[in-house]
Amino acid sequence: MPFLQLSLDIGTHDPEPYEDALFELGALSVTLLDAADDPVLEPAPGAMPLWPTIVVRAVFAADTDVNQLRTALSSAHGLDPLLIADKARFESVADRAWEREWLKDFKPMRFGRRLWVCPGGQRPDADSIGPNADVVLLELDPGLAFGTGTHATTALCLEWLDSGAAIGNDGAKPWLAGADVIDYGCGSGILAIAALRLGARRAVAMDIDPQALLATRENAERNGVLDRAQVTADREVEQAEADVLLANILAGPLVDLAPLLASRTRVGGRIALSGLLVEQAAAVTAAYRPWFDVGLTGERDGWGLLTGYRRARDAVRQ
Repeated sequence: MPFLQLSLDIGTHDPEPYEDALFELGALSVTLLDAADDPVLEPAPGAMPLWPTIVVRAVFAADTDVNQLRTALSSAHGLDPLLIADKARFESVADRAWEREWLKDFKPMRFGRRLWVCPGGQRPDADSIGPNADVVLLELDPGLAFGTGTHATTALCLEWLDSGAAIGNDGAKPWLAGADVIDYGCGSGILAIAALRLGARRAVAMDIDPQALLATRENAERNGVLDRAQVTADREVEQAEADVLLANILAGPLVDLAPLLASRTRVGGRIALSGLLVEQAAAVTAAYRPWFDVGLTGERDGWGLLTGYRRARDAVRQ
């Protein structure tokens, strides 16, 4: 069964009156979309930030009269009739499995040598992985929590983790094998779960967003690692110490958190910091230098990855 879809670019107008009016006029659903590809990263707890410019998209029954709907919207309280006359676009859309429709462009992705992140029901094809390939699969769909592997910062961290699951050129044991991991600002839990799937012993996943905690638990259970994952909102991460600590957040919080993250990393432990732009790398590096030998080791699309080692406590620089 087809539907009538209305798309309305409201620019910087408050979307709430438009949402209310559309539902009052019989909309079956109303969705807010980014009109200009402006990302919203790391909102404060409880905040629901929107984009600078917004498209409102509403779906109506197929037999809805377009002219009557346009007239009613133009006369609705609090709406801009000139904007509706100029920007409202109507089209007929076919019925689809909407709950999976938004996943159509999300395909299996490889990070490093072995690690693949796959949406539910999909697997990499044989040509992609090669014959007799040793692969590690992580099943995860995009959701409300940040982290699916599509963003450059997440990809850099996943590739770094995959490198930690490889036997060294000298035959040395992979540094991720049997490690205790902290994923600080875990989002969807993708980094903690990947670490566990690649051989880590246990992982503590921390986030201040309740949606992220829910997503992490669900994703950990889906990938069979929930029994080895501790999911928490405690900013002190339960006083845990890690052999491997990851923080894929933003440059400002990374600088502020340097003493805490240093205290949670064991001597000789590894750290990976991302969510920062390349031009912010020097400032973040300086914040961690008192405790770590650390530097920029990866770049992608203007984003950077800092990695390094925790020095012995008697070698901490003042």
